[in-house]
Amino acid sequence: MTIDPKHLDALKTIAGDKGYSDNQSEIAPYIEEPRSKFFGKTSLVLFPDNTETVSRILSYCYQNNIKIVPQGGNTGLVGGSIPDQTGNEIVISLKKMNKIREKDTHNHTMTLESGVILADAHQQADSMNSQFPMHIASEGSAMIGGNISSNAGGINVLRYGNTRELVLGLEVVLPNGDIWDGLSGLRKDNTGYDLKQLFIGAEGTLGIITAATLKLYPKAIQKNTAFVAVQNPEAAIELLTLAREISGDCLIAFEILPRIGLDFTIKHMPNCRDPLSEAYEWYILLECATSMDPALMSLELVMEKILEKAMERELIIDGVVPKNENETKALWNLREYMSEAQKFEGGSIKHDVSVPVSKIPQFLNSASSIVCAHIPGIRPVPFGHIGDGNIHFNLSQPVDMDKDEYLAKWEEINRIVHEIVVDFGGSISAEHGIGTLKVHELEHFKSNVDLNIMRAIKKAIDPNNIMNPGRIFRK
Repeated sequence: MTIDPKHLDALKTIAGDKGYSDNQSEIAPYIEEPRSKFFGKTSLVLFPDNTETVSRILSYCYQNNIKIVPQGGNTGLVGGSIPDQTGNEIVISLKKMNKIREKDTHNHTMTLESGVILADAHQQADSMNSQFPMHIASEGSAMIGGNISSNAGGINVLRYGNTRELVLGLEVVLPNGDIWDGLSGLRKDNTGYDLKQLFIGAEGTLGIITAATLKLYPKAIQKNTAFVAVQNPEAAIELLTLAREISGDCLIAFEILPRIGLDFTIKHMPNCRDPLSEAYEWYILLECATSMDPALMSLELVMEKILEKAMERELIIDGVVPKNENETKALWNLREYMSEAQKFEGGSIKHDVSVPVSKIPQFLNSASSIVCAHIPGIRPVPFGHIGDGNIHFNLSQPVDMDKDEYLAKWEEINRIVHEIVVDFGGSISAEHGIGTLKVHELEHFKSNVDLNIMRAIKKAIDPNNIMNPGRIFRK
């Protein structure tokens, strides 16, 4: 089934001459996700450049029951911004909505349209002598609206929280075309329900975010990084607790890397080398930062104290502290390239999960043992944000196994790992969302009460189910 051409023509008229594409070669980048796991079809991609046009588009789609897939930078990993295979959905790209609406230095906020690229948001904050502290691997192409719709995480959640905690206000176009203006820069506002929270993490199923007022923080003028080898994940958790105790609020990142992941990265990615002279099974990349003047507090001394105490307690086996920005970047490349490096080792079945920080060592031991018993030769590559409980539990295929045969076990292995995650009181999606990838898993693991509440909210706001249907819930 395809959309009636008269509706396509009407939507083109609303969008304007430069506000759409129906050329399939131009449409191609908008119907495939980054890992090439999801492909879709659409007859039309719209590129509105203002909120009023978005409103007119949604109003028309609402009246004519036309399904909509909102899209930002298309960097999501769960298929949430890709149209389905029916050709019965249109894509609305927000990339032309990229204006800076307001910069309020004294309120420590900036108001941006949803198509602003995250890296550009960082530059805007920097121009205000501030920082917007969310950092993710795809920040050079990911857009603010998509970050908010997926409640993106990243490496600094330990200190600053997920995107949800960085948003003060939103402007949203509702499915019927109404514009909700919630662009407030207030830290305190107890006038009923906090409506913006409905749209943060909703993956475009309740409306289209067109602008946001974001919280800014003082710019970090001191930053210290260390790359250390630890005996095991248990030692890593003890090191985390120690680092937080000594640094106070200065610890902003705490990432775990396994030896196998480091080997993959050094082998396959450019300009990557082993930071240490000997190989160890587990590593931690930690970073502290502060806006305080060194005359008031030396962050270098803080890091020295952390490492000194950790070595006294035999939590650290070995380590290195970078001497300059280039060396720091080289260490972070080992972390940022780890997921991409796995592509060169064949198929990789991925999990974005979280468990209580204290239970991470037990989870890693249990999950690794069970998947290795289930598929002999499978290669677990668990890495990521151990500081906030988020592990990317990725599983590379056995060396002697066919890639397609291995990837055919994706859902089977997902269910095994997710059962373990839930047994440890965790979540099957820590920062990537549900999209279409985890719809069935959400149905399996969420309680009926949870699902009924979410469906009731969806029905109340989007009774015709035109907004991103089939994402989070089945159609």
